[in-house]
Amino acid sequence: MEYGNGTENGIGKSNGISNGHGIGDGHGNGYVNGNGKVNGEKVKKMKPMDSEVLREQGHIMVDFIADYYKNLEDSPQDFPVLSQVQPGYLRDMLPDSAPDHPEPLKELLDDVSKKIIPGLTHWQIPSYFAYYASSTSVAGFLGEMLSAGLSVVGFTWLTSPVATELEVIVLDWLAKLLQLPDHFLSIGNGGGVIQGTGCEAVLVVVLAARDRIMKKVGKTSLSQLVVYASDQTHSSFRKACLIGGIHEENIRLLKTDSSTNYGMTPKSLEESISSDLETGFIPFFICATVGTTSSAAVDPLVPLGKIAKSYGIWMHVDAAYAGNACICPEFRKHIDGVENADSFNINAHKWLFANQTCSPLWVKDRYSLINALKTNPEYLEYKVSKRDEVVNYKDWQISLSRRFRSLKLWMVLRLYGAKNLRNFIRDHVNLAKHFEDYVAQDAHFEVVTTRYFSLVCFRLAPVDGDEDKCNERNRELLATVNSTGKIFISHTVLSGKFILRFAVGAPLTEEKHVNEAWRIIQKHASIHNKKY
Repeated sequence: MEYGNGTENGIGKSNGISNGHGIGDGHGNGYVNGNGKVNGEKVKKMKPMDSEVLREQGHIMVDFIADYYKNLEDSPQDFPVLSQVQPGYLRDMLPDSAPDHPEPLKELLDDVSKKIIPGLTHWQIPSYFAYYASSTSVAGFLGEMLSAGLSVVGFTWLTSPVATELEVIVLDWLAKLLQLPDHFLSIGNGGGVIQGTGCEAVLVVVLAARDRIMKKVGKTSLSQLVVYASDQTHSSFRKACLIGGIHEENIRLLKTDSSTNYGMTPKSLEESISSDLETGFIPFFICATVGTTSSAAVDPLVPLGKIAKSYGIWMHVDAAYAGNACICPEFRKHIDGVENADSFNINAHKWLFANQTCSPLWVKDRYSLINALKTNPEYLEYKVSKRDEVVNYKDWQISLSRRFRSLKLWMVLRLYGAKNLRNFIRDHVNLAKHFEDYVAQDAHFEVVTTRYFSLVCFRLAPVDGDEDKCNERNRELLATVNSTGKIFISHTVLSGKFILRFAVGAPLTEEKHVNEAWRIIQKHASIHNKKY
């Protein structure tokens, strides 16, 4: 490809490339967009996907991303973990309208460095400890790259058979790593599907359970349908119920407390169901959680599952975060009782290094899901041999279009292997224990909840039993620590207490980063203690 100064549609000068593809390259040159001339010769129209341009610019982009990760690891002081920008900062830095003519990739990447990166909260930096991780990996990145490059839309088997078949196989692999019961495998009436997020997963199973019960009791009974979860359940559950037409006053969020480490109690569930039945309500859905967002609490699946089974209620297990750890034998006990669940999901992008987004969902009865979500427009009809063996994932999800997400999960499992994945999860749990030990050894702090996985809930301990002042001190400590830009932690409220959360999960985090985080927290806590 030859570079030279050219005239773009006869107007003005631009650095153009002689085949005129309408995009920038990595050398600061703009590609001619449209039928124009370069050095007096006619050029082609824009060609959005050109293999040689992809090769050249792809290398540049991979280098840019690799440098970002290297700098996060080698020079973290150059990247405030929590973005320090103010709302609206970007509008004054970008033009009011899109460009009419192509701009060079180098110029664009310069803008990324100067204008975009400062607005990032760096989820992948080693000193990120705020929310559950958005885990990344080379394998996950390569899978995303391959998926984007192939750019297939596998909403039916026909539209890309391998996109469907690989997903079926890989989710069977993962189900076996989790030791899920056979009814969640594709060999029977159940099976798995990759949703975008856990929020989507809980929505589709609420819809499936709703339609299943309404076939029994009639469509006019919607106002009588009741759902159950704990007050620690993710907020997406409430949203899913509202989308599904469940009346807000029929969403039972059962109170939890420290006596059960904020897990749902079977007694409160049984009492609530009995009370609702006596007053003419129709219980139809229970959402149990393994690893709640606030404190990684674990609902007791065995007794909850027995209650669900005895009343014929659909039980879903949301294990978005902690379910990933259950590929390790020592953590598998936390999903004992899943055999009585109707559905189960994890977020592989949280702690299984599959990159955003990848939320495997398994259902015991695929037909409940399909019957609630299927659409059969004529333009999607096709004939195929062995029709009963074909999966059309459009009928397992809300949207029609779907990405080839199973590629990255397949690549993660193959390029790392189950043994390495287990050990990496164990490393994170051990780092959390290391931090927990620091907290327990300092009389000014206290660990608030039992730690099961890689989240530590802690706070500055109250002085003279003054909980209000204690809450204020912890709020101030959180704000001060995060304002340093050196680490990022988050908070929650449990039983009226303002609690600090320290979640280990970033792929680059090592013991030295945990040690430094504790040093920063302890330093600023000392300042606050003197103040009070």
